[in-house]
Amino acid sequence: MELHRQGRYWWCVCGTAFVWISDAWGSQTSQAFLDPYSFTHVLHGLAFAGVLAVIVRRQLPTGWQLSLAIGFEAVWEIIENTNTVIDRYREATAALGYHGDTVVNSLGDIACCGLGFVIARKLGFVRSIIVFAATEVVLLIVIRDSLLLEIVMLVFPIQSIKTWQLAR
Repeated sequence: MELHRQGRYWWCVCGTAFVWISDAWGSQTSQAFLDPYSFTHVLHGLAFAGVLAVIVRRQLPTGWQLSLAIGFEAVWEIIENTNTVIDRYREATAALGYHGDTVVNSLGDIACCGLGFVIARKLGFVRSIIVFAATEVVLLIVIRDSLLLEIVMLVFPIQSIKTWQLAR
């Protein structure tokens, strides 16, 4: 496993093997199989399903599209857990104590992406957009973060947003 080779632990070193961690800002976030950020990976799956449906249309069977989505997510997990990106999260976002995902958490993120892809295919384009938007709003309310906000903060950090996030 590339992530373990990069120095990521297999599971939380806290001594307890959690399946779910509800605290989005605690030290054990990204250490269990699932956490509040797992929902952003479901959104990755929704987005990949939409993008692949547009790009390859019906030229590639759904199973192959799902495989591509999972492959893209796996590559993202490797990139996301490089020291460069981890340092960027710490510097530009409110994830001050972030130290990368465990291997188990990355596997959970990949599974959530696959789930999002399947949900998108069942719901169709319009309902998937509604689910995407609703999930973003709920995440903003509950954890003061979301997929789109993460992207904005990584690419073009805005201090007022970071201040708002830290005021939780």
